[in-house]
Amino acid sequence: MSLAESFARDGHVLVRDISPREQIAEYRPVIERVVKTMRDEKQGRIDDYSKLFTQVTNIWRLDDAAKQIVLNPHFARVAAELLGVPSVRLYHDQALFKLAGAARTPWHQDRYYWPLDTDRTVTMWLPLIDVDEEMGPMIFASGSHHATGLGDLMISDQTDRRLAKIIADRGWKLWTQPVRAGDATFHAGGTLHSAGANRSNRTREILTVIYFAIGTRVAEPANDHQRVDLEVFIPGAKPGDEAKSELNAILC
Repeated sequence: MSLAESFARDGHVLVRDISPREQIAEYRPVIERVVKTMRDEKQGRIDDYSKLFTQVTNIWRLDDAAKQIVLNPHFARVAAELLGVPSVRLYHDQALFKLAGAARTPWHQDRYYWPLDTDRTVTMWLPLIDVDEEMGPMIFASGSHHATGLGDLMISDQTDRRLAKIIADRGWKLWTQPVRAGDATFHAGGTLHSAGANRSNRTREILTVIYFAIGTRVAEPANDHQRVDLEVFIPGAKPGDEAKSELNAILC
């Protein structure tokens, strides 16, 4: 089975050796520098995940070297192949650094936050260091991207408990395993996912990049999170418009 077929079936896939480890070693100080500089700045969104992560959004706008990493056409081509589309645009990136001792990331679904009228969305989760079980790798509920009737999906302890029960009731298998620097996971916008607590004594350093199919239209925002995301990540666009702005470069 191809990676694209696995992705279509499960809503997630692990891509081994997406980038040489030596290249990731060069990326790491670039991204660390941006995170260190911006870690106390507001990120322009409603939620505060400071207890879970040191989070910096759209690092590509903050540093020329970071821009080359985020806009890497090879990463984008993999995303387009998985989505089965000829080309993808950038939605946004995030550096997510989970400090030692930080708690588990609650179950959630990304597309709840996105004002995009498509299911052709995917997030790349690129570790900058080896992420073992103790450090808290990703956990995916395989097949959950096809689900309906999940109710309110805002990240919260209540939603976490409810989604955990839904996952158990519907019998979705959980996928999780260590991921090396140089590998990446990709997951669909509708895939329910979580990540373990960081029980190590090191910071878990991750770059995420979100892609969507070219030609996607802006959806009517269904909640306040989507309204804010529309203003921040697709500025100037309105519901029904093509989802594009100066921030949404065509990457492949």
